Amino acid sequence: MSFVQFVFNNSAVFDISALQSRIESRLALLNQEGNPVPVVRDDLEHCTVLRIGRAAGGKKQQTGPDAVIEAAAEAAAEQIVEGEEERLIRKLLVNTFHYKEPEEAAKIGRYCRQFLNGEEEGEAAAGEYGLDDYLDWGPIDGMKLRAGKISEPLKALLLEGQPVNLPGFIAFRLQEYMEELKEVVEYAIDEYVMDQQYQEFISLLQYFVYIQETKTAAAHLIHKEGAEFTILDENMQPIDTSKMEASFTLEMIEKDISFEDMIVSTLISVSPATIYIHTREPDLPVIRTIMQIFESRATICSYCAVCRTKLAGNSDSGSPSPLT
Repeated sequence: MSFVQFVFNNSAVFDISALQSRIESRLALLNQEGNPVPVVRDDLEHCTVLRIGRAAGGKKQQTGPDAVIEAAAEAAAEQIVEGEEERLIRKLLVNTFHYKEPEEAAKIGRYCRQFLNGEEEGEAAAGEYGLDDYLDWGPIDGMKLRAGKISEPLKALLLEGQPVNLPGFIAFRLQEYMEELKEVVEYAIDEYVMDQQYQEFISLLQYFVYIQETKTAAAHLIHKEGAEFTILDENMQPIDTSKMEASFTLEMIEKDISFEDMIVSTLISVSPATIYIHTREPDLPVIRTIMQIFESRATICSYCAVCRTKLAGNSDSGSPSPLT
C-alpha cells in the first residue's frame, strides 16, 4: 500500500529523479531508527509513477502516513520552486508573452530571479508592482514563501488518498501561484524594455560625446552628499558657458526634471577632455551613468586634496548658484 502516488505522463517535463531524491532525504530525517519508507519509481508505458509507501514485510516503521504525506508535499513544493520554476517562467514568456528569442528570454528571466529572490533591484520594485510579500525577503525566504503556498494545497489533496498528477496539479490547482509568476514576468518585461531604452539612450549620448570637440581641459564634478553637486573647471572656478551656469548646486525639491539629466546635460555642454568625479558614493546611479557615457574621459576620486576640502564642505570658491 502506498501513502502517496505522484503520476507523470511521459510527455510531461519534470525532473522526477530530483523529486525522488528530495523525498528520500526528508523521509530519512523522519525515520532515523525504524525501517525506511520506500520510494519506488515505476516507469510504465504511458507514464511514470512515484510510490511512497509502507515498509515491506510488516517491518517496524516509525513514520506514520500523515508525516509521509507532509514530507512528500513539502519535497514536491521545494522541487517546483527550486527546480521547475525557471522552466515555468520560460513557458510563460514564450506562450503568453511571445518572447521566443533565447537571448531575450534569458535576460528577462534574470529580472524575474532578481525579484523572486529578493535581490536589491527586485526588492526596490516590489511595492510598485503590488507584490509586497517579497519586500525585505532574502533568496531563501522568498523560496520558502512560495513553497509554502504550494505545499499546503498539495498536502490537502494527498490526504484524500488519490494519485496526484503533479504537472496537472501545477497547471490546474496552483492558479494563485501561476498568477503570481505571471505578474513577476510582466514586471520583468517592463524592466527589460526600460533597460533597453535606457541603453539605447546611453549609446546615443556616447556617440554624441565621441564626435563632439572638447571645449575645456577638465571639469571637476563634486558630489557633497545626497543630490548636492557642483561643477568647476581645472582651476576649481565656475565654468563659463553661454547657455547655463556650470557651477551649480542641485537641491532636488519637487522638480519636474531629474537632477541626473541636468548634470549630464551640463557636462555634455561643457565637453571637458577629462572629468574628475569627487565623491564618497561611487555607486550612486548618476555617477554610474556619467562613467558609462564619458567612459575613459571620466575618473572617480574619493580622497585627494579636492575631496578633503570640497567634500568636507570647506569650499573656497564661493557659493555656487542653484540650477533652475
